[in-house]
Amino acid sequence: MEHGSTTLSALRQSLSAAVPAGHSDEDGVRRQWWAALATLQEDFLLPQLPLRGLWLAAPLPALYEPELLLHLKGWVWAPDSLERLRGSVAPLLPGAAGSRGTPAPGQLPGFERLQLSDDDGSDPLLLLITPRLQVALCLDGPPRERRLVARFDPAGLSAALSLLDRRLQQQRPSAAAELRRALRELGPLANAEDVALQFWPRMAERLGTIAPSLTLQPLVHGGNRAETPRAVSSELALLEALTHEVRTPLATIRTLIRSLLRRSDLSAVVRERLEQIDGECNEQIDRFGLIFHAAELQSQPESDESGHGERERLARTDLSALLRQLEPLWQRQLERRGLQFELQVPDELPPVLSDPSRLETMLGGLVDRFSRGLSGGSRVRLSLQPAGNRLKLQICSEGTRPQRPEDHRRVGPVLSWDPETGSLQLSRQATQRLFHRLGGRLAERSGSDITVFFPVC
Repeated sequence: MEHGSTTLSALRQSLSAAVPAGHSDEDGVRRQWWAALATLQEDFLLPQLPLRGLWLAAPLPALYEPELLLHLKGWVWAPDSLERLRGSVAPLLPGAAGSRGTPAPGQLPGFERLQLSDDDGSDPLLLLITPRLQVALCLDGPPRERRLVARFDPAGLSAALSLLDRRLQQQRPSAAAELRRALRELGPLANAEDVALQFWPRMAERLGTIAPSLTLQPLVHGGNRAETPRAVSSELALLEALTHEVRTPLATIRTLIRSLLRRSDLSAVVRERLEQIDGECNEQIDRFGLIFHAAELQSQPESDESGHGERERLARTDLSALLRQLEPLWQRQLERRGLQFELQVPDELPPVLSDPSRLETMLGGLVDRFSRGLSGGSRVRLSLQPAGNRLKLQICSEGTRPQRPEDHRRVGPVLSWDPETGSLQLSRQATQRLFHRLGGRLAERSGSDITVFFPVC
């Protein structure tokens, strides 16, 4: 670390010093980040309300619980696009319009925004200080060696606060003075002796409930984004902001629903309704995960579209077993729409070359995409069969499926919208690009069947 540097990249290096190298990919480490934030807020902070404290984060506001934002003073180093896009996004969210006053310049509800510099990096960072809990969280590491860092020790936290104080002195002296004043008002600080021992097991439990597709990528990007046309870049940034805004209430609703489902005194009708809500939350979380991944892929320069880096992750995948595993889920999903589902998979099919962690979400999105325009009572049939040195996955239907030109429904670079049903989904081109990254080749005829070919190992 450069001596005296006050960049947030330098802070991450300081927090990560002596921490073993990680072994996670980007999707995995983002799930760890969200699990850590949920654990911190729901298991440690909310039970202490009312409480006093402060937090500093980048490049997005890490805390999202409304009660915490009311009680804790926050500073967020964020890109300009966050403040510009928030005004456009907020009215789209339920209850957002007119629910809050207009923030002062440079401020957003619950925290004060500070300018993020180009050399600050885009990995998330959070420093939280309350009288009974002090912790620093960040993501760090090169590709495929990503890691979540959590520091509870006084020495590491003191060094982090010192660096941020110097940063504020340089960037906004008034904020530095306010930070020092807030720290003095908190009085003596002390972490519980077993806070780390409690944090990691609870985070592991929560991590097991987070869907594989639930990721949040940064609003800040490197050189690839600079090569994207300005208009397209703005639309992709808006999609990222929407992903962040929509994910939070859905994840909260799902957590509450699953906590209720653990009760043994629920009637059959109530349990059925709660399970339906849980299923809808999962569908929407997966949908926005796919939309964001498509937006990220769209933002890459043409030279990267071959996907060589992504294809290095492809591995032997038992597609037959994966489809049988997903069959009950798809049956319940389509039954809620008055549709039937049939799976036809012969025995002893060879494995294919793909990415099983992402393929599950993509196949779910494909079934959802195909079934959206079907009339009630239709049957969706998914089959898998050999086709030379490939396996052919085909989705077709018995029932009426309206035919409308795809071009009439395009919304931006990766989305399409059906004005008759109000359905927002990935465009055909974006879906083809995603399957290409997973080793497959998508062929779709408007109003007819969908076919995906996967190479056999």
